[in-house]
Amino acid sequence: MNDSSKAKPSATADGSAVHKKVASPTRKDKGRAAEEAATSYLQRQGWRIIERNWSCRSGELDIVAEQGEILLFVEVRSRSGLGYGMPAESIDARKIGQVRRTAEVYLHRFGVSDRQIRFDAVAVMLGRNLEIRSLEHIEDAF
Repeated sequence: MNDSSKAKPSATADGSAVHKKVASPTRKDKGRAAEEAATSYLQRQGWRIIERNWSCRSGELDIVAEQGEILLFVEVRSRSGLGYGMPAESIDARKIGQVRRTAEVYLHRFGVSDRQIRFDAVAVMLGRNLEIRSLEHIEDAF
């Protein structure tokens, strides 16, 4: 039985039990939890977060951060189980191209040409209740 079909009992005014379904975290909930964990981690490492979920026609940048002269574009990937592999394994050539094209738009739109840029990934394993089981920061991921 999966979590979405489990019922939690509660009491009514007369004391009888009522069962309510407890919803499992959605894909958006999982993504938000992973991005929040990645943001907190990067801030603890001294990065200043400039943008979160910046988007344009070509795609979305999960996190844009800076530290010194480095402008960092971060792709955040998460998994809540190993059925589809590790989070970082989901960054394929198509995704790399999309992030790079979107970063080019970002750089052009904000007139950034004199900064060193880097593409990192943060891979997050989530537990059943969105707790962070592991977080891996992969520098120069692509």
